[in-house]
Amino acid sequence: MTPNDQPLASLSPLTPHQETNPHAAQPTSLVALVRSLWRNRQLITQMTKREVVGRYKGSAMGLAWSFFNPVFMLTVYTFVFSVIFKSRWGVGSEESKTQFAVVLFVGMIVHGLFAEVLNRAPSLILSNVNYVKKVVFPLEILPVIAMGAALFHSFVSLCVLLVAFVLFNGYLHWTAVLAPFVLLPIVILTLGLAWMLASLGVFLRDVGQTIGIITTVMLFLSPIFYPVTALPEELRPWIMVNPLTFIIEQAREVLIWGRLPDWAGLGMYTLAATIVAWAGYAWFQKTRKGFADVL
Repeated sequence: MTPNDQPLASLSPLTPHQETNPHAAQPTSLVALVRSLWRNRQLITQMTKREVVGRYKGSAMGLAWSFFNPVFMLTVYTFVFSVIFKSRWGVGSEESKTQFAVVLFVGMIVHGLFAEVLNRAPSLILSNVNYVKKVVFPLEILPVIAMGAALFHSFVSLCVLLVAFVLFNGYLHWTAVLAPFVLLPIVILTLGLAWMLASLGVFLRDVGQTIGIITTVMLFLSPIFYPVTALPEELRPWIMVNPLTFIIEQAREVLIWGRLPDWAGLGMYTLAATIVAWAGYAWFQKTRKGFADVL
């Protein structure tokens, strides 16, 4: 289970007393977080690979499903919104269904990354009880492993998008290389929320049901199937409060329209996301000493 058969204790950033006592106080600083991620990097990599491969274990097509799933959903959404509802993005009179599809797909990728991690977060500790009670294990890396698996699926979807864009348009904007910088803030924010939800899911079992509803609502309250300009002026500030909106818009700037992102906006978003991530990590570390008692 661990890389190179190393014992879990050798990968933990905690002191011997903290490792053997689940009720001991845990470090909550950003430095402790970075140190934990670095010391457990091999374990994170190994368990992320196991998470990705295990999801498709036993299926005939295996990892190929990670490719067909986004293609299938893209086809369905495009048909429903551009053929049945006749939705258009308003980028010109000659806008095609394929152009609508790639614009829509960018929003799906961002939301999919966000929703996949948050939907799993409340059950991360509940589904790994042995790591809490019987095994010396750095519990704080479980949300990171979930994020690693989600990033793999987002990467596959992004590759599908880029290939489709080239096939439909015959070229690719150089600004596409900036996509990782655009997605980084939402990754940081999602990790912070995942640490919070992973902890709350232990004490409040309803969290898992609630977060599924919230991520579904955010799918339709984000500019995924429609542009922000389609909303009345008085409602636009509300959709901008949605943490997905800015990232979706900036991702389209670099991937679809070939424009540079709003670096100042991304910088402010990253700062706010880092604060949320720190708060989420600190909450997780403060409350983890009660996990063993509840479970």
